[in-house]
Amino acid sequence: MSRTVTEDGRIITTQTHLTREQKEAVGLLSMGTFLEYFDLMLFVHMGVVINELFFPQTDPHTASLLAALSFCSLYVLRPFGAMIFGYIGDNFGRKKTIIITTSMMSISCIVMANLPTYDQIGIYASCIMLVCRIVQGLSSLGEVTGAELYVTETVKPPMQYVTVGIVSVMTLTGGLCALGFSWVCAALFLDWRIAFWIGAIIALVGATARTRLREAPDFADAKLRVKKAMLETKSDPNILQHSPAYKEKVSYKTSLSYLCMVSMWPALFFLIYIYIGGLLKTKFGYTGEQVIKNNFFVALFNWVVVVSLIFLSKRVHPLKILKIRGIIFLVSIPICLYFLSNIDDPHEIFLLQLLLVSTSVCLDPASPVLYKHFPIFKRFTYSSFLHAISKILVYVTTSLGMVYVTKSFEYYGILIIVFPLGVLFYYSIRYFEKLEKEAGYWL
Repeated sequence: MSRTVTEDGRIITTQTHLTREQKEAVGLLSMGTFLEYFDLMLFVHMGVVINELFFPQTDPHTASLLAALSFCSLYVLRPFGAMIFGYIGDNFGRKKTIIITTSMMSISCIVMANLPTYDQIGIYASCIMLVCRIVQGLSSLGEVTGAELYVTETVKPPMQYVTVGIVSVMTLTGGLCALGFSWVCAALFLDWRIAFWIGAIIALVGATARTRLREAPDFADAKLRVKKAMLETKSDPNILQHSPAYKEKVSYKTSLSYLCMVSMWPALFFLIYIYIGGLLKTKFGYTGEQVIKNNFFVALFNWVVVVSLIFLSKRVHPLKILKIRGIIFLVSIPICLYFLSNIDDPHEIFLLQLLLVSTSVCLDPASPVLYKHFPIFKRFTYSSFLHAISKILVYVTTSLGMVYVTKSFEYYGILIIVFPLGVLFYYSIRYFEKLEKEAGYWL
């Protein structure tokens, strides 16, 4: 590590290489995050097959309702998970949260891999499957937030940006592999239960291995400093919750700006993979297998783009990267929708998806920058809760809104939804840029 003195005399610690212990921690966290999202997204991509096994097909209305509930439960109940795991993470530590969420995902996978079908035990199969999906939805949010916060509070910039990005990109990697496995299963008629067994076994190993992690240094040091101060003044350590560090307020501007930023990618994900990808089936007659195959290569390209940005952040501040991408997005989205309005070949859909992926915006690689501007003892709760709320608001707005705006204004109506989000994203970046400069981190 090295130290840099700012113009106002503050000392900023930087890091360009990882220690052995940090490498081990990043490896363990990345493995767990990958498995969490592989297991989580596997059900989403294989829903066409799995829903037929666990929901009553003799009643199409009930089957559709239960299938929709299974998907929505991932997001609707996430705010509750954010409050639960946020409390655990901010009061008992990041390490405990990570171990708990990994274990929850593993147990749910074991249950799903062995669950009898609807034909065998009736409606109980549907109920148990829904409970497993709820557990997965709750654990996945706590997992990725806990893992990213752990690395944020363990590694210093600029390596912090890269390592947190590596953990974050494991969510994409897990989803990508789940999509690829779904494609293989659809093509070769393989048993989907194998994937859940593999994920469950490795997740159990990962949860056990994570017990070797030490608590995140920034969190542990902050708690130790408060406790030491209370003991030195002969105060009862149990009144820590009344100390200024614990009672530090969260800026509503910071919360609102963070909410605006995390809301951008869910809208674009729905547009690229669900809405435009769905046109291949409705407009060009693609089969489900062909749509999955197409989206797999789009997701692979997206993975390459995000990984490239993450490693670029070692040399360029993440907010500068997002600021440039935000401007590119605002300029390019009307052009993309013009192309969408004039497409008459399915291969053009694929090219348009690649263009949108290239010009879209998400949090990577700026997540650690945003986390640092929340009070350390409220960081987990606020960031995870706002992330959960954004998913609910955006998915409901985009899934229903695009139906109505495209009916009235054709494809250009999509601008009514995504363009304001893009503007809010850009101004939120400027807000965090201001905070970085005031804190002396803008080097």
